[in-house]
Amino acid sequence: MKHKFIAKRYWKDQSTAMGQSDVLAKSFDDVIDLSLGDPDLITDSLIIDKAFEDAKAGHTKYTDFQGDPELRQEIIKFYKEEYGMEVADEEVYITTSACHGMYLVMEAILDDDDEVLVQAPYFTPYPQQVELARGIPVEMPTYEEEDFQINTDRMESMINERTKALLINTPSNPTGNCLTMESMKKIAEIAVKHDLIVIADDIYTAFSYQNPFVPIASLPGMKERTITLNSFSKNFTMTGWRIGNIIAPDYIIRIIQQINENVVFTAPSISQRAAIYALRYRDKVQPPMVEEYRKRMFYAADRIAKIPKISVINPPKGSFYLFINIKETGLSSTEAAEMFLMKAHVNTLPGNAFGECGEGYVRIACTVGIEELEEAFDRIEKALQE
Repeated sequence: MKHKFIAKRYWKDQSTAMGQSDVLAKSFDDVIDLSLGDPDLITDSLIIDKAFEDAKAGHTKYTDFQGDPELRQEIIKFYKEEYGMEVADEEVYITTSACHGMYLVMEAILDDDDEVLVQAPYFTPYPQQVELARGIPVEMPTYEEEDFQINTDRMESMINERTKALLINTPSNPTGNCLTMESMKKIAEIAVKHDLIVIADDIYTAFSYQNPFVPIASLPGMKERTITLNSFSKNFTMTGWRIGNIIAPDYIIRIIQQINENVVFTAPSISQRAAIYALRYRDKVQPPMVEEYRKRMFYAADRIAKIPKISVINPPKGSFYLFINIKETGLSSTEAAEMFLMKAHVNTLPGNAFGECGEGYVRIACTVGIEELEEAFDRIEKALQE
């Protein structure tokens, strides 16, 4: 909105489809909400109990500016055990969510008008996160007919003297796709060739159903030019704790710390304690959660395959999102999402909210149980038949 007390750069509405979906979900009493990626499961009681024991023991103060030292050591241990990757303490920074981390990263690395190639379809906040740091986001499209892999020839043709970084996300929100090792190796080669930074948004690493997740930072020559963002929100169903971390070269971490001392200061102490126990007991708390979402994803993909005029890549590869192709309906993404809501009372997100190449799709999050998913698809199928 325009107002003399509001900065002119915000006069144009920049609200996201995700923010609007919460309002839409309340339009009807019986809405099945498949729009937002907020897991319906809650944080494992072991993590909660351990964290609050620590709170009662006095962990309620500011922590070290770089993050709780004990948590940093657990992250270092995790990378060594899971990926055989050596990470130094000065290369780890604890953030108040990965979204907060992304802002800090962009602010640290971008000069005015630096360009960031953004893998698309993308997590909806990415473009504005780049713009907040005065950079220019450049959509780097991927397509279903190319298995949503990054076409590295097309990517390289988009690089110019202003290109500073590549932003990738695998497993992907919204497509659920995972980049292949071949794709990542080609991306790495191009990043080295053009001296670019790779920003890896590694949010759904536990949800890689076909092949074990491999961080691009672990590839030869990439650790020194990769900034990795992690979050506990999805991998440990800890969205409300707002806790994440950044792994990057130490000189970048130092700048990030300088910036954050004027933004959030330190991440919440109690959330950092919870993150320690999430990592420490991951072999106990993570598998049942991942298996539940895997079952939902495979059920949903099989169910979609039986509904005329819509389709999805099957079997699912990662995350807990499905990017449903609705092109045969003759509807736009926005029209399809509106129809599913108004006729079926199922709330989804239009694919064009995730970039221009998302047109022709709607995204669903499998964050309700199979019984509710069954009801949702029954309603959608009926609506498509009318």
